[in-house]
Amino acid sequence: MKLMVAVVLTTPFCGYACDLPKFEPITIDANADRVVYAVSTADVNNDRRLDVVTNRAVYWYEAPTWKKHTVIADQTEPDNVCIAAHDIDGDGKVDFALGAGWTKKGTIQWLSRGASLKDPWRVHQIGVEPWLHRMRFADVLGNGKPQLVISPLNKSQSDGVRLTALTIPADPTTDRWPATVLNSSLNRMHNHWHVDFDGDKNVDTLTASAEGISLVRQSDDGWKTKLLHRGKPGAGEVKSGRLADKQTFFATVEPMHGDQIVVYERSGKSWRRNVVVENLRRGHAIWVANLDSDTDDEIVFGHSDRISGDIAGPGVFVLDRNSDGKWVRHSIDNGGVATEDVTVADLNGDGRNDIVAGGRATHNVRLYINKPK
Repeated sequence: MKLMVAVVLTTPFCGYACDLPKFEPITIDANADRVVYAVSTADVNNDRRLDVVTNRAVYWYEAPTWKKHTVIADQTEPDNVCIAAHDIDGDGKVDFALGAGWTKKGTIQWLSRGASLKDPWRVHQIGVEPWLHRMRFADVLGNGKPQLVISPLNKSQSDGVRLTALTIPADPTTDRWPATVLNSSLNRMHNHWHVDFDGDKNVDTLTASAEGISLVRQSDDGWKTKLLHRGKPGAGEVKSGRLADKQTFFATVEPMHGDQIVVYERSGKSWRRNVVVENLRRGHAIWVANLDSDTDDEIVFGHSDRISGDIAGPGVFVLDRNSDGKWVRHSIDNGGVATEDVTVADLNGDGRNDIVAGGRATHNVRLYINKPK
């Protein structure tokens, strides 16, 4: 399973830092929902173009016109808070896993399409996990097929939240989804992320929780969790990327719903903490991907509340690393979206990564098309 977004470089290679491209804003939906909790991408109609997907109600926006289609609405416990795309039933078409009722019951379900996209989608129950907050597909068990990995926000049944991998059964509509608990000791887990952390071709999990940033991985004698850094203390978001020298770094929002963007780079056997942005209000979104033609990944982040100063936001911003190791902040959208979530992918098939953001108080979905200078 690909864990990072692949990009075909269509502009000249320039080493460490190139000029950041311009981004053309397009409003996909000016009033998508009361809160756009999550934005993601998937090829829903099998035309080899990525579409945009959102929830509370589950909508998909068809590329390249961004026509709005409803998958389901008002068919699950309020609110739908997390969604993940995968071909769950093996028919060659994208389905969705969906987490709902996160502040109450915490239901897990998956959505299958009808005979055509004009027919209603069906909701299939998987199980219940109180405070369910985030989900992603990744082969953390090393079985050759991705599992649905879920993380609740708060503990309910153990000393901490149950970070759990759910295996897709032979018949996902009727069979039980076997559960493997990866960790049950961490608290206030706001998000998790999957990456081959040390290049051994095994999928590991980074978690952002009240304890800080932890690495959860499988060993010969079971599941092990290692605290990489305590954070501010604590962290709310985490993503990983690569520097020009091929070294892994990870970027966080600290603490949960916090005011700082922090980058961690290796320093011997430990991780050096570098606060690169301060004084945010409700930082709630971060992504790492290559946006230009250098060999460093960039950091895309957003916050949902206005701050003081000329760049008051809320909005979408990018951090680009210079050859001297300093991260330079660029404004992509200053004030147009109260960013709740952000994702990065090539939405128009030109080989360059674009940005999608969903709003909280602004209720909108916006696309930013990568336009090299």
